[in-house]
Amino acid sequence: MGGGAVPRSSKIPALPPPPLPVAEPAIAEIERLSFAYDRRPVLHDIDLRIPRGKVVAIMGQSGCGKTTLLRILMAALLPGEGRARVLGVDTAALDRDGLYALRRRMGMLFQFGALFTDMTVFDNVAFQMREHTDLPEDVIRDLVLLKLEAVGLRGAAPLMPGELSGGMARRVALARAVALDPELILYDEPFTGLDPIALGAIARLVRQLNDALGATSVIVTHDVAETLPLVDYVYFMADGRVLAQGAPADVRRTGVEFVEQFVTGAKDGPVPFHYPAAGYEADLGLAAGA
Repeated sequence: MGGGAVPRSSKIPALPPPPLPVAEPAIAEIERLSFAYDRRPVLHDIDLRIPRGKVVAIMGQSGCGKTTLLRILMAALLPGEGRARVLGVDTAALDRDGLYALRRRMGMLFQFGALFTDMTVFDNVAFQMREHTDLPEDVIRDLVLLKLEAVGLRGAAPLMPGELSGGMARRVALARAVALDPELILYDEPFTGLDPIALGAIARLVRQLNDALGATSVIVTHDVAETLPLVDYVYFMADGRVLAQGAPADVRRTGVEFVEQFVTGAKDGPVPFHYPAAGYEADLGLAAGA
Protein backbone atom coordinates (compact mmCIF):
# COMPACT_ATOMS: atom_id res chain seq x y z
CA MET A 1 0.00 0.00 0.00
CA GLY A 2 1.07 3.57 -0.59
CA GLY A 3 1.49 6.32 1.93
CA GLY A 4 3.77 9.10 3.02
CA ALA A 5 7.42 8.58 3.64
CA VAL A 6 8.15 6.77 6.89
CA PRO A 7 8.92 9.52 9.42
CA ARG A 8 12.38 9.83 10.89
CA SER A 9 12.57 8.50 14.40
CA SER A 10 14.19 11.73 15.66
CA LYS A 11 10.92 13.51 14.94
CA ILE A 12 8.79 10.87 16.64
CA PRO A 13 10.21 10.17 20.09
CA ALA A 14 9.42 6.80 21.62
CA LEU A 15 7.79 6.66 25.01
CA PRO A 16 9.31 4.61 27.83
CA PRO A 17 7.58 1.21 27.76
CA PRO A 18 4.78 0.81 30.30
CA PRO A 19 4.54 -2.38 32.34
CA LEU A 20 2.49 -5.07 30.67
CA PRO A 21 -0.94 -5.35 32.30
CA VAL A 22 -0.80 -9.13 32.47
CA ALA A 23 1.06 -11.55 34.71
CA GLU A 24 1.22 -14.49 32.30
CA PRO A 25 4.67 -15.72 31.23
CA ALA A 26 5.81 -14.64 27.78
CA ILE A 27 5.47 -17.06 24.89
CA ALA A 28 7.87 -14.93 22.83
CA GLU A 29 10.44 -12.30 23.79
CA ILE A 30 12.50 -9.99 21.59
CA GLU A 31 15.44 -8.31 23.33
CA ARG A 32 17.47 -5.38 21.89
CA LEU A 33 16.98 -6.78 18.41
CA SER A 34 18.32 -5.13 15.27
CA PHE A 35 18.14 -6.46 11.72
CA ALA A 36 19.28 -5.36 8.26
CA TYR A 37 18.81 -6.67 4.72
CA ASP A 38 22.41 -6.62 3.49
CA ARG A 39 23.48 -3.15 4.67
CA ARG A 40 19.99 -1.61 4.80
CA PRO A 41 18.86 -1.35 8.44
CA VAL A 42 15.23 -2.35 8.98
CA LEU A 43 14.81 -2.91 12.73
CA HIS A 44 16.54 -0.95 15.47
CA ASP A 45 16.91 -1.98 19.11
CA ILE A 46 13.50 -3.67 19.41
CA ASP A 47 12.22 -4.94 22.77
CA LEU A 48 8.93 -6.82 22.63
CA ARG A 49 7.11 -9.32 24.82
CA ILE A 50 4.16 -11.51 23.80
CA PRO A 51 2.23 -12.77 26.86
CA ARG A 52 0.87 -16.30 26.71
CA GLY A 53 -2.84 -16.56 25.91
CA LYS A 54 -3.21 -13.01 24.60
CA VAL A 55 -3.90 -11.42 21.23
CA VAL A 56 -1.21 -8.85 20.47
CA ALA A 57 -1.08 -6.44 17.52
CA ILE A 58 2.00 -4.99 15.84
CA MET A 59 0.81 -1.90 13.96
CA GLY A 60 2.38 0.72 11.73
CA GLN A 61 2.74 2.01 8.20
CA SER A 62 3.78 -0.13 5.28
CA GLY A 63 7.56 -0.38 5.29
CA CYS A 64 8.01 0.19 9.02
CA GLY A 65 9.45 -3.30 9.64
CA LYS A 66 6.48 -5.06 11.20
CA THR A 67 6.40 -7.96 8.71
CA THR A 68 10.15 -8.43 9.10
CA LEU A 69 9.57 -8.65 12.85
CA LEU A 70 6.88 -11.29 12.24
CA ARG A 71 9.36 -13.30 10.14
CA ILE A 72 11.84 -13.17 13.00
CA LEU A 73 9.16 -14.48 15.37
CA MET A 74 8.56 -17.43 13.05
CA ALA A 75 12.35 -17.95 12.70
CA ALA A 76 12.30 -17.37 8.95
CA LEU A 77 14.88 -14.65 9.68
CA LEU A 78 17.44 -14.50 12.48
CA PRO A 79 18.38 -11.40 14.48
CA GLY A 80 21.38 -9.43 13.29
CA GLU A 81 21.88 -8.27 16.87
CA GLY A 82 20.03 -9.11 20.05
CA ARG A 83 17.92 -12.18 20.75
CA ALA A 84 14.60 -13.72 19.73
CA ARG A 85 13.24 -16.33 22.14
CA VAL A 86 10.07 -18.05 20.90
CA LEU A 87 8.21 -20.87 22.67
CA GLY A 88 11.10 -21.14 25.09
CA VAL A 89 13.78 -21.49 22.41
CA ASP A 90 16.49 -19.10 21.22
CA THR A 91 15.87 -19.16 17.46
CA ALA A 92 19.52 -18.45 16.59
CA ALA A 93 20.57 -21.68 18.32
CA LEU A 94 18.31 -23.99 16.28
CA ASP A 95 19.50 -26.49 13.73
CA ARG A 96 17.24 -27.58 10.87
CA ASP A 97 15.41 -30.25 12.88
CA GLY A 98 14.91 -27.85 15.77
CA LEU A 99 13.57 -25.19 13.42
CA TYR A 100 11.03 -27.61 11.92
CA ALA A 101 9.98 -28.76 15.39
CA LEU A 102 9.45 -25.13 16.46
CA ARG A 103 7.37 -24.29 13.42
CA ARG A 104 5.12 -27.30 13.98
CA ARG A 105 4.03 -25.53 17.19
CA MET A 106 2.98 -22.45 15.20
CA GLY A 107 0.22 -21.57 12.77
CA MET A 108 0.54 -18.92 10.07
CA LEU A 109 -2.15 -17.02 8.19
CA PHE A 110 -0.55 -15.36 5.18
CA GLN A 111 -1.75 -12.03 3.83
CA PHE A 112 -3.87 -13.40 1.00
CA GLY A 113 -4.39 -16.92 2.36
CA ALA A 114 -1.82 -18.72 0.17
CA LEU A 115 -4.05 -21.75 -0.37
CA PHE A 116 -2.77 -24.57 -2.57
CA THR A 117 -4.71 -23.85 -5.76
CA ASP A 118 -4.67 -27.46 -7.03
CA MET A 119 -6.14 -28.87 -3.80
CA THR A 120 -9.69 -28.83 -2.52
CA VAL A 121 -10.64 -26.93 0.61
CA PHE A 122 -10.65 -30.24 2.48
CA ASP A 123 -7.17 -31.19 1.29
CA ASN A 124 -5.77 -27.75 2.10
CA VAL A 125 -6.83 -28.11 5.72
CA ALA A 126 -5.76 -31.75 5.86
CA PHE A 127 -2.30 -31.02 4.44
CA GLN A 128 -0.44 -30.47 7.74
CA MET A 129 -2.17 -33.41 9.40
CA ARG A 130 -1.01 -35.72 6.62
CA GLU A 131 2.50 -34.27 6.53
CA HIS A 132 3.24 -34.03 10.26
CA THR A 133 1.17 -36.73 11.95
CA ASP A 134 0.50 -40.45 11.63
CA LEU A 135 -3.24 -40.08 12.15
CA PRO A 136 -5.46 -42.48 10.18
CA GLU A 137 -7.47 -40.94 7.37
CA ASP A 138 -10.82 -41.33 9.12
CA VAL A 139 -9.52 -39.30 12.10
CA ILE A 140 -8.08 -36.67 9.75
CA ARG A 141 -11.48 -36.44 8.06
CA ASP A 142 -13.23 -35.76 11.35
CA LEU A 143 -10.64 -33.16 12.40
CA VAL A 144 -10.78 -31.34 9.06
CA LEU A 145 -14.56 -31.13 9.24
CA LEU A 146 -14.26 -29.88 12.82
CA LYS A 147 -11.90 -27.07 11.75
CA LEU A 148 -14.06 -26.13 8.79
CA GLU A 149 -17.17 -26.12 10.98
CA ALA A 150 -15.39 -23.71 13.33
CA VAL A 151 -14.94 -21.20 10.47
CA GLY A 152 -18.40 -21.83 9.02
CA LEU A 153 -17.25 -23.61 5.85
CA ARG A 154 -17.83 -27.33 6.40
CA GLY A 155 -20.16 -27.28 3.37
CA ALA A 156 -17.35 -25.89 1.19
CA ALA A 157 -15.02 -28.87 1.81
CA PRO A 158 -15.19 -30.23 -1.79
CA LEU A 159 -14.70 -26.82 -3.46
CA MET A 160 -11.49 -25.64 -5.13
CA PRO A 161 -9.87 -22.35 -4.04
CA GLY A 162 -10.86 -20.74 -7.34
CA GLU A 163 -14.51 -21.26 -6.43
CA LEU A 164 -14.23 -19.28 -3.18
CA SER A 165 -14.73 -15.61 -2.48
CA GLY A 166 -11.86 -13.69 -0.90
CA GLY A 167 -13.43 -13.88 2.54
CA MET A 168 -14.10 -17.61 2.24
CA ALA A 169 -10.53 -18.26 1.12
CA ARG A 170 -9.21 -16.36 4.14
CA ARG A 171 -11.40 -18.45 6.46
CA VAL A 172 -10.15 -21.68 4.88
CA ALA A 173 -6.59 -20.43 5.36
CA LEU A 174 -7.42 -19.77 9.01
CA ALA A 175 -8.78 -23.30 9.42
CA ARG A 176 -5.52 -24.61 7.94
CA ALA A 177 -3.46 -22.37 10.23
CA VAL A 178 -5.08 -23.91 13.33
CA ALA A 179 -5.20 -27.46 11.97
CA LEU A 180 -2.61 -28.76 14.46
CA ASP A 181 -3.88 -26.69 17.42
CA PRO A 182 -0.79 -24.43 17.48
CA GLU A 183 0.43 -22.67 20.60
CA LEU A 184 1.31 -19.51 18.65
CA ILE A 185 -0.68 -18.18 15.69
CA LEU A 186 0.83 -15.49 13.46
CA TYR A 187 -1.27 -13.28 11.17
CA ASP A 188 0.20 -11.17 8.37
CA GLU A 189 -2.33 -8.45 7.44
CA PRO A 190 -5.35 -10.77 7.87
CA PHE A 191 -7.92 -8.06 7.04
CA THR A 192 -6.43 -6.78 3.77
CA GLY A 193 -8.76 -6.80 0.76
CA LEU A 194 -11.87 -8.01 2.60
CA ASP A 195 -15.34 -6.52 2.44
CA PRO A 196 -16.82 -5.34 5.78
CA ILE A 197 -18.81 -8.54 6.37
CA ALA A 198 -15.86 -10.85 5.66
CA LEU A 199 -13.52 -8.60 7.66
CA GLY A 200 -15.81 -8.71 10.69
CA ALA A 201 -16.09 -12.50 10.42
CA ILE A 202 -12.30 -12.95 10.32
CA ALA A 203 -11.81 -10.59 13.26
CA ARG A 204 -14.31 -12.51 15.39
CA LEU A 205 -12.73 -15.84 14.43
CA VAL A 206 -9.24 -14.64 15.37
CA ARG A 207 -10.44 -13.86 18.89
CA GLN A 208 -12.70 -16.89 19.28
CA LEU A 209 -10.17 -19.43 18.01
CA ASN A 210 -7.39 -17.96 20.11
CA ASP A 211 -9.47 -18.27 23.27
CA ALA A 212 -10.95 -21.68 22.40
CA LEU A 213 -7.53 -23.20 21.66
CA GLY A 214 -5.78 -21.51 24.57
CA ALA A 215 -3.34 -20.16 22.01
CA THR A 216 -1.46 -16.88 21.65
CA SER A 217 -1.89 -14.68 18.58
CA VAL A 218 0.25 -11.97 16.98
CA ILE A 219 -1.41 -9.81 14.33
CA VAL A 220 0.58 -7.60 11.97
CA THR A 221 -1.83 -5.02 10.58
CA HIS A 222 -2.54 -1.38 9.86
CA ASP A 223 -6.33 -1.77 10.25
CA VAL A 224 -7.13 0.35 13.29
CA ALA A 225 -10.93 0.08 13.43
CA GLU A 226 -11.06 -3.72 13.57
CA THR A 227 -7.86 -4.37 15.47
CA LEU A 228 -8.04 -2.18 18.57
CA PRO A 229 -11.37 -3.65 19.84
CA LEU A 230 -10.01 -7.16 19.21
CA VAL A 231 -6.58 -7.24 20.85
CA ASP A 232 -5.24 -7.19 24.40
CA TYR A 233 -2.05 -5.24 23.72
CA VAL A 234 -0.59 -3.12 20.91
CA TYR A 235 2.89 -2.21 19.70
CA PHE A 236 3.11 0.78 17.33
CA MET A 237 6.12 0.89 15.01
CA ALA A 238 7.67 3.48 12.69
CA ASP A 239 11.09 3.66 11.09
CA GLY A 240 11.96 0.20 12.42
CA ARG A 241 11.41 1.16 16.07
CA VAL A 242 8.68 0.64 18.65
CA LEU A 243 7.31 4.11 19.37
CA ALA A 244 4.50 3.27 21.77
CA GLN A 245 2.86 0.28 23.38
CA GLY A 246 0.03 -0.49 25.74
CA ALA A 247 -3.55 -1.64 26.07
CA PRO A 248 -5.80 -0.42 23.23
CA ALA A 249 -7.46 2.24 25.38
CA ASP A 250 -4.07 3.54 26.49
CA VAL A 251 -2.40 3.85 23.08
CA ARG A 252 -5.10 6.27 21.95
CA ARG A 253 -3.78 8.67 24.60
CA THR A 254 -0.02 8.24 24.24
CA GLY A 255 0.71 11.83 23.24
CA VAL A 256 2.92 10.52 20.41
CA GLU A 257 1.93 12.53 17.35
CA PHE A 258 2.52 9.69 14.91
CA VAL A 259 0.32 7.28 16.87
CA GLU A 260 -2.45 9.85 17.11
CA GLN A 261 -2.24 10.53 13.36
CA PHE A 262 -2.23 6.81 12.61
CA VAL A 263 -5.22 6.06 14.84
CA THR A 264 -7.32 9.00 13.63
CA GLY A 265 -6.24 8.93 9.98
CA ALA A 266 -5.43 12.65 10.02
CA LYS A 267 -4.10 14.01 6.72
CA ASP A 268 -1.17 15.93 8.15
CA GLY A 269 1.16 15.28 11.05
CA PRO A 270 4.58 13.64 11.34
CA VAL A 271 3.70 11.87 8.08
CA PRO A 272 2.97 14.77 5.71
CA PHE A 273 0.37 14.64 2.95
CA HIS A 274 2.73 16.22 0.41
CA TYR A 275 5.91 14.47 -0.73
CA PRO A 276 8.90 16.83 -0.32
CA ALA A 277 9.25 19.15 -3.31
CA ALA A 278 10.20 22.68 -4.29
CA GLY A 279 7.53 25.34 -4.00
CA TYR A 280 4.55 24.87 -6.32
CA GLU A 281 4.91 28.42 -7.65
CA ALA A 282 8.51 27.68 -8.64
CA ASP A 283 7.45 24.59 -10.58
CA LEU A 284 4.88 26.69 -12.44
CA GLY A 285 7.44 29.35 -13.19
CA LEU A 286 5.58 31.96 -11.16
CA ALA A 287 7.43 34.66 -9.27
CA ALA A 288 6.93 34.52 -5.51
CA GLY A 289 4.28 36.99 -4.43
CA ALA A 290 3.11 37.67 -8.00
